[in-house]
Amino acid sequence: MTGTTAASGSGVPRPARPWRSPGDQPSWARPTLLGITVLAAAAYASNLAGQQPELFYAAAVRSMAHSWHDFFFGAFDPLGTMSVDKLPGALWLQALSVRVFGLHLWAINLPQALEGALTVPFLFRAVRRLAGPRAAICAAGVGAFTPAVVALDRGNVSDSLLILMLVVAFDAASAALVSGSVTPALLAGAFVGVAFQAKMLEAWLVLPGILAALLLSAPGRLQRRLLQAGALFVVAVVVSLSWMTVVSAIPAHDRPYVDGTRNDSVYSQVFEYNGFSRADNTPVPVGSIFAPIRAVTLDEGSRAQRVVSGAGGRDAGYLLPVAAVSLLAGLLLTRRRSRTDPLRAACVLWGWWLLVDVAAFLAVDTINAYYLAALAPATGALVGIGAELVLSRPAERRRPPVRASLFGLAAASAGYAFWLLAPAPFTVRVVVLAATAGIAALAVVRPVRTLPLLLAAVAVAPLAGGIDVVVQHAGPFDTPFEPATVRRLTGVDVARLVSFSTQAARALEIGAGTRYLAASYTSAIASPLIYASGKEILPIGGFDGHTPVPSVATLRADVASGALHTVLVVPTGDPRVVWVRSHCRFVPTKVRIVQTYYCTTTP
Repeated sequence: MTGTTAASGSGVPRPARPWRSPGDQPSWARPTLLGITVLAAAAYASNLAGQQPELFYAAAVRSMAHSWHDFFFGAFDPLGTMSVDKLPGALWLQALSVRVFGLHLWAINLPQALEGALTVPFLFRAVRRLAGPRAAICAAGVGAFTPAVVALDRGNVSDSLLILMLVVAFDAASAALVSGSVTPALLAGAFVGVAFQAKMLEAWLVLPGILAALLLSAPGRLQRRLLQAGALFVVAVVVSLSWMTVVSAIPAHDRPYVDGTRNDSVYSQVFEYNGFSRADNTPVPVGSIFAPIRAVTLDEGSRAQRVVSGAGGRDAGYLLPVAAVSLLAGLLLTRRRSRTDPLRAACVLWGWWLLVDVAAFLAVDTINAYYLAALAPATGALVGIGAELVLSRPAERRRPPVRASLFGLAAASAGYAFWLLAPAPFTVRVVVLAATAGIAALAVVRPVRTLPLLLAAVAVAPLAGGIDVVVQHAGPFDTPFEPATVRRLTGVDVARLVSFSTQAARALEIGAGTRYLAASYTSAIASPLIYASGKEILPIGGFDGHTPVPSVATLRADVASGALHTVLVVPTGDPRVVWVRSHCRFVPTKVRIVQTYYCTTTP
């Protein structure tokens, strides 16, 4: 059963109520979806006021919230000398929240919790259009409670908005596949463009899958399908490049310097710094100040540990085998159906999303745990499609070979999940194993409910991971059952750094220049001070230290004019740091990682 025919219930009109399913859906669909959405929102919103932020983004949000100039350009520092090193789309929403509610942790984190909660009903609708409500409710459950998603939507990074906009784009693309209309195709392109403002080229990874699905499966003649696909592509590109084009047309002296570039070009920032160079295996930026950044990535082990084993597997990999089998089965079982078959179109759409993201995460040089949340919508959709393929064939699913295959797949998936949970406490592993085995045993004695029970059995492990994320107050950089030392870095240590930075900013005021409280080598060093104080810390070299502004001549002039006195650096051969260490007085402090220099005169 697919499309609206799959969704139809008894056919008897029901009174319109927000909690009741529409007449073309089973009575259980809307209440179940609302329940999943409410539980997901509660998980995302828990500890919003205590979840420590990613300080680089939080500093930029504080700067953007106090100035519309900084807001539009995505400035990192309050005086707007340097931009953030990514497009500011997701930060706009955080800055608006802070501008309205004030600078609070919950105000910074709130937009992401809302984005995550909104993703659930849109994912349901996107899958339901092509695969029916049973597949859609599976997708909503998996997409909502995958541990990586729970962790992501509790913090202040950009991927929550990226995932929401891509799911909305897939919803519009699915509508275009059903109706053959150009209008939803245009909307799909527009939402891909908005997703681009949040995470740049990652938003474009799904475009080939959308275009292929339209060309292969949309109703109508080839010319109309070409028109749909072409219109979607053009709109996606135009919306994606719109802000970049406007910023590029503004004179350089009227806007922040574009971080991550040597030519002050936002196009270079997006397509080079954040694009093709990401596959070059570049090391983490210089200086021991960046050691904690490396410690919370998924780059320490093999590439496989990013997705299918280790911390990455515990974050988002539990149901990947089921999703892969569902994709293969879907393509095989629908190969002889009509060209416009909605299930096959759904396999093309969601299968491409899953495969291209897995390939990208295995290829790029640095992977953070929260990246893996992007796998959840596609994983959930494909698991749901596989369930629909089985449920829509009641005679076949009762055949012994089919039942044996389902139990075998469930057993393999459960064994894989139990292996992934090796770092979990022994009690947790035993409870997960017992619950999985108990639910699977029910499937043996309840043949009519075999598939739903087996799906529930394999969902026990990821649900346990999601619960651990909530219980441990984990955030986007955390993974389930990770070492306490890593979780300390992203929680307690960040809170202490902010507290220390508040005190340090007060101390820096004694020797502040007329324009800058201080300067620091890299935005990473400046970020906790800016977030804690809201004062101007001139970022030297941008996020990674390689951005060529300010120059040595600019630093010399600022010191000579009295605009700048205190400079915070780490040992490096950068000419600006060499100049500071050669011409300024070293000030001993208790901080070992960062060295403090006081500049009063020029040579």
